[in-house]
Amino acid sequence: MIVLGVNLMPAFGPPTWSIIVLYGLGTQMPTVAIILTGALAAALGRFALAHAFRLLGGRIPERIRDNLAAAREALERNKRGGLLALGVFALSPLPSAQLFEAAGLAHVRLVGFTAAFFVGRLVSYSIYAVSATSIRKSSIGDQVLEMFTSPTSIAIQVLMIAALVALMRVDWRKRLAGGRA
Repeated sequence: MIVLGVNLMPAFGPPTWSIIVLYGLGTQMPTVAIILTGALAAALGRFALAHAFRLLGGRIPERIRDNLAAAREALERNKRGGLLALGVFALSPLPSAQLFEAAGLAHVRLVGFTAAFFVGRLVSYSIYAVSATSIRKSSIGDQVLEMFTSPTSIAIQVLMIAALVALMRVDWRKRLAGGRA
């Protein structure tokens, strides 16, 4: 429930990997259960977040909706490249909320998008959970707890929100047409 709730947050939630690590450090829950439950809850939360932003899309100006539609069309034309980029992103520890918010606003098909995210999270959460269980008795657990209020983590969240706003302001039809409107 914690992972699901955090992944419903549009910004400033603790990174899910840190919750995975905390469960690995502080519980006797089987590692496989931590990984599967965490990845499924993260994917469901992000899927729901994208749908919520899809519903909010009607409230943004038509010019921005047109730009997002152009970005979606380009992504759908190059499915392989888009899924590869999503897979790499899903493996990274970067915040994913803004990616799913943009996907929702752009009306990207979310099932495949979320499935790629889920697979990527299975891999990355496996690394975090196995690492956490192997260092359970060391002092690094205290250091992980301090990361919730890290200025770097907060700065990354702010930058990702700014990137989402910038994404919506780009004239994608013009950019993707090579300057031809």
